Amino acid sequence: MMRERYLNGLVLLLLFTVPLWALINDQPFTITLATRAAIFALAAVGLNIALGLGGLVSLGHAAFFGIGGYAMGILAYHAQTYTPVMEVPFVIDGTKSMPVIWLVAMVTSGLAALLIGLLSLRTTGVYFIMITLAFGQMFYFFSISWIAYGGEDGLSIYIRNDFPGLNTLVPINFFAICFTILCLVLLINGLVARSPFGLALNAARQAPQRVQTVGLDPQRLKLAAFVLSGVITGLAGALFADLNRFVSPTMFSWQTSGEIMIFVILGGTARLCGPVVGAVVFVMLEHALGGLSEYWHIYLGALLLLVVLFARGGLVGLIAGRGVAHD
Repeated sequence: MMRERYLNGLVLLLLFTVPLWALINDQPFTITLATRAAIFALAAVGLNIALGLGGLVSLGHAAFFGIGGYAMGILAYHAQTYTPVMEVPFVIDGTKSMPVIWLVAMVTSGLAALLIGLLSLRTTGVYFIMITLAFGQMFYFFSISWIAYGGEDGLSIYIRNDFPGLNTLVPINFFAICFTILCLVLLINGLVARSPFGLALNAARQAPQRVQTVGLDPQRLKLAAFVLSGVITGLAGALFADLNRFVSPTMFSWQTSGEIMIFVILGGTARLCGPVVGAVVFVMLEHALGGLSEYWHIYLGALLLLVVLFARGGLVGLIAGRGVAHD
């Protein structure tokens, strides 16, 4: 456990120092890569709460990622075009304020997770996997047909949104925002895992009947974890759309859901910083191998296969040992 704590600290320290090194050496693209990794890690931390603590294998988390992205895109689009989002029964204007956008993204993603969870948690196993995938694809095809916001061409936002006291167009400033949010969410994840709720959720994953005999409802515990997971993933979607200043239906695609799950499995399911390690490795491979071949996913698949076969605790488990720590 102590080894994993040290490893977690080292991973976060490296993710923090690489952009600083890039800033000193005038390499803004490296800062952008680090920001991308931090946002992907945030999305994977969200899934890790449902998957690692609740045992919920969701292939539809792209739905929440995309909802967060479109929440940002729609609000920012109406702000830049000076048109209201809606006028009846009351006027709602667009906004370029990041905190407001984050709040909207988290609320809408949380509501979607609540509705999807209420239906999906009636099933288990492969049926749960397929129904979450189906919901993700429903949002994907809806966004393609949503002509008002670009349809399959997506929606461009010309200027990055505002954060009080910071120029978000400066890469290191936007990285600082994303990294701070990631650290706060990791702290929340660790507290949740050690809380009575987290312990009960872990018990519900392993022995739901025993949990029920002591007066707790396993389905409610899993639903709460699923909603919290959706809220965090939705926040990551809003940040990702702000990073690219672009939102498109691909944020809803099943490939996006698969990539988020790869981050978790690669780094280590139920490991606190497993999603961070998985996201960083993914971005590094994408950057290093993407220029060599458009089929670089073959190498990612080979690495994932090796991890599944020989490192059941992911890369973090391979280094820190098989015991799970949430500190």
